[in-house]
Amino acid sequence: MPKPKTFFVCNECGAESPQWFGKCPACGTYNSLEEQISIQSSVDVPSRGGVSGWQSTQTNGKSQTKPAKARASLTFNQITDRQIARWESGYGELDRVLGGGVVPGSMVLIGGDPGIGKSTLLLQVSNQLAQKYRILYVTGEESGQQVKLRASRLGVSKSVNVVNDENTTVVVDATLSIDPDSIGADLYVLPETDLEEILREIDSLKPNVAVIDSIQTVFFPALTSAPGSVAQVRECTAALMKVAKHEDVTMLIVGHVTKEGAIAGPKVLEHLVDTVLYFEGDRFASHRLLRTVKNRFGATHEIGIFEMVTDGLREVANPSELFLGNRDDPAPGTAIVVACEGTRPIVVELQALVSPTSYPSPRRAGTGVDYNRLVQILAVLEKRVGIPMSKLDSYVASAGGLNVEEPAVDLGIAIAIVASFRDRIVDPGTVLIGEVGLGGQVRSVSQMELRLKEAAKLGFKRAIVPKGQKFPDFGIEILPVAKVIDAIIAAIPHQELTDDDLKFDEDE
Repeated sequence: MPKPKTFFVCNECGAESPQWFGKCPACGTYNSLEEQISIQSSVDVPSRGGVSGWQSTQTNGKSQTKPAKARASLTFNQITDRQIARWESGYGELDRVLGGGVVPGSMVLIGGDPGIGKSTLLLQVSNQLAQKYRILYVTGEESGQQVKLRASRLGVSKSVNVVNDENTTVVVDATLSIDPDSIGADLYVLPETDLEEILREIDSLKPNVAVIDSIQTVFFPALTSAPGSVAQVRECTAALMKVAKHEDVTMLIVGHVTKEGAIAGPKVLEHLVDTVLYFEGDRFASHRLLRTVKNRFGATHEIGIFEMVTDGLREVANPSELFLGNRDDPAPGTAIVVACEGTRPIVVELQALVSPTSYPSPRRAGTGVDYNRLVQILAVLEKRVGIPMSKLDSYVASAGGLNVEEPAVDLGIAIAIVASFRDRIVDPGTVLIGEVGLGGQVRSVSQMELRLKEAAKLGFKRAIVPKGQKFPDFGIEILPVAKVIDAIIAAIPHQELTDDDLKFDEDE
C-alpha cells in the first residue's frame, strides 16, 4: 500500500506548499507551515449546474425537477431517544466534574503540569472501573514494569495484565491482594506509541474504556513529522475519536501543556473531544483541583478537589476544612469568606498584611485573588474610608493557595486589609459575603442561600451580607450592610484600652 501524499498548509493564510519552509512563501509568517495528509475521496461530487448537476437535469432543453427526498439525513422525530447511563468512576469528585459520571463512547482530555498527578488519577480510576468493565491502559511514557510499580504503590487491588508483542503476561505482585469479586473484570496495560498497533489492540481486545497516556507520544507512521507535532496530534486524535464513536469505546486521553498552561498541540484538539479537564495546583502543595473547561454532557463550572497522599490521590469531601485556617487562634488581618465554584460553596480564609512602604510607590501582591480587583479595593478604601493605602504595602493571600477570583470575596478582602491596618482581630465566628462597588457600596451576589447554608453548617454565628435581600432561617445571624464602612464597624469590634495598656513602660 503506497504512502499517502503529504503537503504543508500555512495556519495563518491557508496557503499550500509541497514542502516545508521556515517562512510561508505567501504571507511571510515564520514557523506556520503544518503537515497534512492528502486524502483522495472515493466519491465523485457532481457540479452544481450543467447536465450532471444535482439540482436538475436538462432533457430537450427543459428542466425536470425531482421531488425532494432525504438520502441520509433524519428529522428529530426519526431519531430514537436513548437514555444515557453514566458509569460511576469510583470517585465522586471526578463524577461531579464530568456531570454525573463517565459517558460511554465519550472522549475526555485531561491536561495539567508535569508531576501534578494526571497518570496517578487515571490509573486509580482505571482500577475502579476495572471492577466492572474491561480497561486498556496505553502508556507511551512508561514501561509495563514502571506502571506495575506505580500500581503497587497506589494499592491496586487486582492483577495487572501487561500486553507485549500480542502475548499477554499476567504480572501478580505478592503485595497485591486480588479481589475475588473482580474476577472477569480486566485491567490491561499496553506500552506502545504506534497508533496502528494501538488501534489493532483496541479492535482485538474490545475494551469498554481506553486510556491514552499521553496523546503527544502517539505517532502515525504514515506521517514523517515527529511525535507531538501538530499534524501527529491532530491525526491521532481524529483516528481515536472515530474509534470511540463507532465502537462505543470511552477514551480518556492525557495531554501535555505548554509553559503558558494551555494544552500543547493544535487548538482543534480541544474541539474534537467531548470534555476538556484541567488538573491544576501547586505540585509542592497537597491539594489538587480538577476543573472542566468544556463538557458536552454537563456543566462547565464544577470543580473536584483531591489531596495527594502517600498512596495516591484522595478525595476531599469537605474542602472547607482544607482551606479554612485555625479558628481557635485568630490573628489580625484575617477574614472568612464563602466562595462558590459552580454549585459547591467553599469557606476560605483570607489573610492580609499592611505595612508602611519604604519605596516611592507601594507594593501590591495577591496570592489566590485577582490582582486587578485587589488594586480596585485598595483605591476604594483610600477614597471612601480614608485609609492612606498609597503609603502602605499591601499583601493578600488565600489559605491553601485556592484561587478565589469571584466578586463575592471583595468584602472579605476589604475587611482583612482594614483589620491588618488597625491591627485588630475580626470575629472568628463571622463570614463576609458581598461585592464592593467603586462608590463604597456593598452589592449583592448570586447563590446567597447556598453560601449561608454552608457557613451555618460549619458553625459560624454571624454573616455580614449586602442589604436588600431576605433569607430563610439557617440558624445564623444576618447583618445586612449597605456601605463598606458599615461592614467595617460590624466586623471589627471596638476594643477598649485596659488599665494595663495605660501604664507607663519603664523600659522605654
